[in-house]
Amino acid sequence: MRSLFVVVLLAVSTGLAQAAATNDARIAVYFSPDGGCTEAIVGELARARTTVLVQAYSFSSAPIAKALVQARQRGVNVRLVIDKSVDDELRSSANTVARGGVPVLVDAMHSIAHNKVMVIDDQVVITGSFNFTHAAESFNAENVLIIHDRDLARKYSENWLVHAAHSKPYALPR
Repeated sequence: MRSLFVVVLLAVSTGLAQAAATNDARIAVYFSPDGGCTEAIVGELARARTTVLVQAYSFSSAPIAKALVQARQRGVNVRLVIDKSVDDELRSSANTVARGGVPVLVDAMHSIAHNKVMVIDDQVVITGSFNFTHAAESFNAENVLIIHDRDLARKYSENWLVHAAHSKPYALPR
């Protein structure tokens, strides 16, 4: 059974390598705790020029919130869809980005809107298990994939639009 698993794993990883090579995708992976996930995300956001679409399940990372607001201040079209649980968090970074002029929507259609995705400039996808939180960077075992691939970015953007369409505007706490 174990050898079958290894064979399947090799076949899958080889297939992924071939797919990445044919699409000219560049992929970087980061692991937490303390593996540079937040720094890598902030670096990609600093290079954003046109659009940043975000789907977040949990969002309390001050550096990521700051990078999103800075992108907005540079004229980047930044938009965020969050899970309804974030809507109740007074310390959520959704407050920071909303006050910084970033449109924030709440996806309450699902039991959990568990996506952790960013699409930057229609060509970069950031995804993985990594929640956009301090705990994810400093304490949890999580991962981030940064994939430079226009076709994949288009698919994630289309999915973002589906969720944005059924989401409601975020109301800042008083």
